[in-house]
Amino acid sequence: MKDQKAGKVAKSEQTRTLILETALRLFQERGYDKTTMRAIAQEAGVSVGNAYYYFASKEHLVQGFYDRIAAEHAAAVRPVLDGDRDLAARIRGSLLTWLDVAEPYHRFAAQFFKNAADPESPLSPFSPDSVDARRAAISIHEEVLHGSDTKTAPELTDLLPHLMWLMHMGLVLFWVYDRSEGAERSRRLVERTAPLTARAIALSRFRVLRPLARQAHDVIVEFMPGAKDALEKDAVAEDAHPTPGGEGPTRDRPAKGPSAGDA
Repeated sequence: MKDQKAGKVAKSEQTRTLILETALRLFQERGYDKTTMRAIAQEAGVSVGNAYYYFASKEHLVQGFYDRIAAEHAAAVRPVLDGDRDLAARIRGSLLTWLDVAEPYHRFAAQFFKNAADPESPLSPFSPDSVDARRAAISIHEEVLHGSDTKTAPELTDLLPHLMWLMHMGLVLFWVYDRSEGAERSRRLVERTAPLTARAIALSRFRVLRPLARQAHDVIVEFMPGAKDALEKDAVAEDAHPTPGGEGPTRDRPAKGPSAGDA
């Protein structure tokens, strides 16, 4: 009985993967706007109803793409997270790994970005539909930061990974329109900005500079469409689903004591 159930689950996952793979191929060949759910079903060899069973719309297919990128990045970045404790090296390694993972999808990324740029679109990285991929990405930035040897102020523990994710979104925007061979300009951007970001984070532990981190966050959240609602909803979701032994994913870490520079 268990074998039959496991077999059904495996077949269901295979069908879901087939539909997603077919959709990504057609998005690349025909463009996002010109690809219909009927065409995806036909190419995948499934009924239209079956395609809608797994993905309620084209937008949900793109969410499947977001989830895939997030899962592939989480796996590929593990050696970086388990390795060097230097923050600049960790930021650099994490973002370059994301570019490696995303490279096969670069050709059609711009096809649906015009939809994703609309804050009302479910494809927006700030939309409620994108919450799983967004939280997965932020959790990686948490590991990048908290696995490093850089001291941070306890009051910025939750704030800094969100700022790092917003920086990551800036890189994604640059990458979407980067037409250099192998996204070489995007890679150079990572090489140049990783040390600057690490230095800014290190400096934020000093009491006199902490307000700057909060002010930068507030400005970004206020003027980047959808950011405020997304981050507020994420905070509510984290409080509603605490991790065992702690109040939330980031609040169960022991607070770092003040350094001599805090005074």
